[in-house]
Amino acid sequence: MKGIKNLDDRKRRMTLEDLLTMRSGTDYHERGSNSPHHQLNRKNRGWTRFILDRPMISEPGTQFRYDSGAVILTSSILRARYGVHADEFAAGHLFAPLGIKRYRWYENAEGHPHTGGGLYLRSQDMARFGLLYLRDGRWNGKQVVPATWVAASLTRHVELEGSRGGAVGYGYWWWVLPPDPEGDSEQDIYGALGFKGQYIFLVPEHDMVVVVTAGGRNWSEEKAPREFLYSHILKAVH
Repeated sequence: MKGIKNLDDRKRRMTLEDLLTMRSGTDYHERGSNSPHHQLNRKNRGWTRFILDRPMISEPGTQFRYDSGAVILTSSILRARYGVHADEFAAGHLFAPLGIKRYRWYENAEGHPHTGGGLYLRSQDMARFGLLYLRDGRWNGKQVVPATWVAASLTRHVELEGSRGGAVGYGYWWWVLPPDPEGDSEQDIYGALGFKGQYIFLVPEHDMVVVVTAGGRNWSEEKAPREFLYSHILKAVH
């Protein structure tokens, strides 16, 4: 794409892994009603350009900064490489093998799916996705997602300061949570943590997937399911 704004050597060094680990180095964030993310949400086209034009504030791969723009940009990369956006790619390579038939993506006027928070799934289908990862990418005897990719996705590429129920690391778009404090192992718990409390928790120690759908109106309500996981659900399996 020609004419990218704020183009410097740091932006040229940005990699796909930087996007997967939320370390793009741009100023993209989601805090406040006029944040870059909220500005993008008000646009009905031009998402790729908007994200690529963001100013750089750090060297890519060095600072974690939650960045849904990175996820949206990855759909653009898929389209550039394979000729289809993430929604179409997922339909054939992920949803069909898992038997997921009822879903909806929010898209802009250009048909660009909002991969940073625009996918609507039923709870049971969220559980299917979680179980796929708990089974190292296999479903009904078929390797749907490479096991190496699952392992890499759940690896702590970023270390975070966490507390009980809070994230201690970040993989490839998966949060890493502390182990069951009353468990017999030090096996991490993993979370796909979405807006307003749409969560998938993977608890390998107990061979368990926990799905939450919610409508949290603030940070306190959004984090409540994570706290409940540790205070009630994990205790119930001992």
